[in-house]
Amino acid sequence: MSNLYDLEFTDNKGNTVSLDQYRDKPVLIVNTASKCGFTPQYEGLQKLHEELGPQGLVVLGFPCDQFAHQEPGSDTDIEEFCSVNYGVSFPLSTKIDVNGSNTSPVFDFVKKQAGGMLGSAIKWNFTKFLVAPDGQTVKRYAPTTKPDDIRKDAEALLSS
Repeated sequence: MSNLYDLEFTDNKGNTVSLDQYRDKPVLIVNTASKCGFTPQYEGLQKLHEELGPQGLVVLGFPCDQFAHQEPGSDTDIEEFCSVNYGVSFPLSTKIDVNGSNTSPVFDFVKKQAGGMLGSAIKWNFTKFLVAPDGQTVKRYAPTTKPDDIRKDAEALLSS
């Protein structure tokens, strides 16, 4: 795989989604959880989706239950929670693994492109990856980084 657009994922309705449809757009990839202290970041992610989505930014949420069982629900439960509590309308994947032998190919790719300070493994929910329109350049953000703090980087990619 040479870039993000060569990959696909399964959405929370069971459909295969080719990332090729986002070619030449910046993509913000986030591993999410509904029962985490960082869960309110859904609000900021939705705001980026609403405000920068029309300019081309793609926000994708990938629910993951690998950290303290903080995403226990089904795909339907997760979608309902996100919609009711945060108005989430950006795409969500089916629940995935971000570490280990069953790591989602999307997370395998972004982790290889932008390893963390303590190696490439993801340490917690709401780790974020901003993929440039070239599909290869990836910037990694810690769970503590608020979505609004990514805005300038996303805007720079949109204007390039």
